Amino acid sequence: MRTLTRRQTILAVTAAAAMDVRPVRAETGRLRVSYGYSTGYLPLMVMRDQGLIEKHAAKLGLGSVQVEWQVLDGGNNINDAMLAGALDIAGIGIPGYLVLRDRTLGKKQEMTSVSALNAGALWLNTIDPRIKSLTDYTANDRIAVPGIKTSYAAVVLEMAAAKTFGIENYAKLDPLTVGLPHPDAYAAMMSGKTEIKSHFASPPFSYQELRNPSVHRVLTTADVIGLLTILLNMTQKQFAAANPGMIKAFLAAQEEANAFIASDQEGAVTAYAKGSKLKMPRADMLEILADKESSYSIVPKGSLVYASFLARAGVVKAKPAAWTDLFLPDIHGQGGS
Repeated sequence: MRTLTRRQTILAVTAAAAMDVRPVRAETGRLRVSYGYSTGYLPLMVMRDQGLIEKHAAKLGLGSVQVEWQVLDGGNNINDAMLAGALDIAGIGIPGYLVLRDRTLGKKQEMTSVSALNAGALWLNTIDPRIKSLTDYTANDRIAVPGIKTSYAAVVLEMAAAKTFGIENYAKLDPLTVGLPHPDAYAAMMSGKTEIKSHFASPPFSYQELRNPSVHRVLTTADVIGLLTILLNMTQKQFAAANPGMIKAFLAAQEEANAFIASDQEGAVTAYAKGSKLKMPRADMLEILADKESSYSIVPKGSLVYASFLARAGVVKAKPAAWTDLFLPDIHGQGGS
């Protein structure tokens, strides 16, 4: 029997390996993703409309992937769905994620974040002419937020209250809040027939409300904390660890969606109409997308601002030392905050 030289052996093994090349299969063949109604979720709506996750999964050799989308608003509802294992990736306000991450640290269901979604501002609007500032709210007033205590609007209201009344009174206005998805809150306040006279609204609802002369703005979060990241995409650590290829496909899809929004606002408005199923004037939507107050990026801006407040208020116990503690390593080198 002929004995192969070392070089011949290496060549033979290499040739055999080349003949056995097979496409890498997806760690999971199904991805369940949720988003809410605001324009902050627009990248996810574009990803859905154009099948971008499926496209990039195929490019990465992950095979055929079925993406299931769900429209879900309010931090409480989103957190419950994630804990129940009904979602794999969820768009959510940063505060809601921080609270859930803190509660699941070290546990099987520990949460982490894939990427940021958008930066911008929410507006506290009201139809009550008596209310000019937070000091004018009484026990009889009601403020609509997507989710009590955990939604972005609810926590930034607490941050504004702390700034106005002192950190020890950060929760002073919490008893006035009512949990309603943005479309329902918009309809309730604009009807003038309910107890809801104020709405801490995100675009496009915030813009739509102010088009009515009976509505005025009490505050903008831009004056409270600046134009920081509002929403992000969260997942369970164990899901990310088991599906690194899917995470890469998701990020690539989001980057393409962000580029599309920047280059084709008409197409982005169409994607929003399909994804939200809301009837908004096209001209109004184009105005919102042209507003320099809003931006889309996978890189977070100011995530530690929220974490520091929640730690001071005693809402979260483990204050992150760096923004990278909150996000997967895939985006650590991109200069977030």
